[in-house]
Amino acid sequence: MKKKENKVFIATSLDGFIADKDGGIGWLDTFPEINNIDSGYVDFTSGIDALVMGRITFETVVGFDIDWPYEKPVFVVSNSITEVPTKCKGKVQIVNGNLTEILTKIHSQGFNKLYIDGGKLIQSFLNEDLIDEMVITVIPVLLGEGHALFSQLTNQLVFKCVESKLFLKSIVQNHYRRERD
Repeated sequence: MKKKENKVFIATSLDGFIADKDGGIGWLDTFPEINNIDSGYVDFTSGIDALVMGRITFETVVGFDIDWPYEKPVFVVSNSITEVPTKCKGKVQIVNGNLTEILTKIHSQGFNKLYIDGGKLIQSFLNEDLIDEMVITVIPVLLGEGHALFSQLTNQLVFKCVESKLFLKSIVQNHYRRERD
């Protein structure tokens, strides 16, 4: 049986936000030259079978004036979306229910190594101790307020930093693995 893993690859501000107070992500372009170097995203996505994203993240990506950017299957967790836009048809499935039900549906289709994306969804996965690895890239910008990556947890979770990288003498990327008993 193929090992099941849930992984995160995300950027935060120096003060831990993934979006500004209005949900904007323009601050990610503070160091636009990061887009011209290999920061590990291609390697990361080569090791996953599918993406599982929250509704807000999905709506943000759909709102970009670009073609659908993902080659791997995408599962959108939503109780309110009933159908996907034309540019995503055949590439996106809507899933709902509790996280155990959602993962069972996705795993039953043969997708076991999952990229979890979207702040609230990541928080839900963390609260149920369902994240195995996180790659967090810290952009040295202080937003002061916004949408935090982390929220209250039911239990403390311990992660081990297995790698740190420095890009452009400013941007730090840390790779963490969940320490389990």
